[in-house]
Amino acid sequence: MKHRVLTVRVGEGYSKGKLSFSSINTILEFLPKQRRTGLFSATQTQEVENLVRAGLRNPVRISVKEKGVADSSTQKTPSRLENFYMVCKADEKFNQLVHFLRNHKQEKHLVFFSTCACVEYYGRALEALVKNVQILCIHGKMKHKRNKVFTAFHKLQSAFVHRCGRTARIGHGGSALVFLLPMEESYINFLAINQKCPLQEMNLQKNTVDILPKLKSMALADRAMFEKGMKAFVSHVQAYAKHECSLIFRLKDLDFASLARGFALLRMPKMPELRGKQFPEFVPVDINTDTIAFKDKIREKQRQKLLEQQRKEKTENEGRRKFVKNKAWSKQKAKKERKKKMNEKRKREEVKSEVFFFGGWGSTGV
Repeated sequence: MKHRVLTVRVGEGYSKGKLSFSSINTILEFLPKQRRTGLFSATQTQEVENLVRAGLRNPVRISVKEKGVADSSTQKTPSRLENFYMVCKADEKFNQLVHFLRNHKQEKHLVFFSTCACVEYYGRALEALVKNVQILCIHGKMKHKRNKVFTAFHKLQSAFVHRCGRTARIGHGGSALVFLLPMEESYINFLAINQKCPLQEMNLQKNTVDILPKLKSMALADRAMFEKGMKAFVSHVQAYAKHECSLIFRLKDLDFASLARGFALLRMPKMPELRGKQFPEFVPVDINTDTIAFKDKIREKQRQKLLEQQRKEKTENEGRRKFVKNKAWSKQKAKKERKKKMNEKRKREEVKSEVFFFGGWGSTGV
């Protein structure tokens, strides 16, 4: 098979950690030594530069730029792209988004969320709350449904391929808006300095309608919506904790109560990030959420069957006497002694590290 491969197409997997450079080199070894290699990228990132060095020999760079626009060392984004940001609380963010979409129905929008679960949840919500607008949801876990969404996009007046990922392509104008929490406002300076992407502030929209109660009603009426909201909240918090700009997006400073209200949750989910915390500003609904049924009768029938099975297993387990394995007293004592010695050793190491730290501090003259 080696050197018989005629064409190889590599997608964006290498930039997302799914395909390492060593794997790419292995693939390239199956290609003839004399070949033509084309690398196309909308943005010249460090990952692209690394790939050029890894797999291309004597590369020639061809840059396509907008006609009549000089190179700018102070801005990386297209000249006709206007970037805006809006600072609002977590429980106001979705209201602001819906108000914005309702007032700009004649334009096309790409709305990005942090996780696939958020796309599923808010996509369903937007379908119900923004009328007379076609809402198409897409994310990496949709598989076959994802292809149907792409097909629907091709029927629109503007081909999706020219607007994928960003706006203001091929000389066209466009706008981008990012919603930030008050504690995240320093992200604007980070984008301007590190990413060379200046943003203008957009004031909060007035006369917005609070649609969160309606979102709660949707969750109360259908368990599918309730579960989507819980999954979206959990995935958003976990994604927030893994953000690369951890000095700006600090999980410990996040207002979980306001965030839960913004997701229109009926109750707080059980997750490690919330363990041991109290949220007096968040008021859960006064009902047993286990009684919320699926609108889909088949799913509800399956759920009831599973609940009945769990009740039977619980009853059977309560009737059984818990078996406690007897352990030799000598083994238990030896285990306690080992644990005690390990604790003492750890304390001694901590004391040594503290002495070394302060000694080093003093030697610098600070």
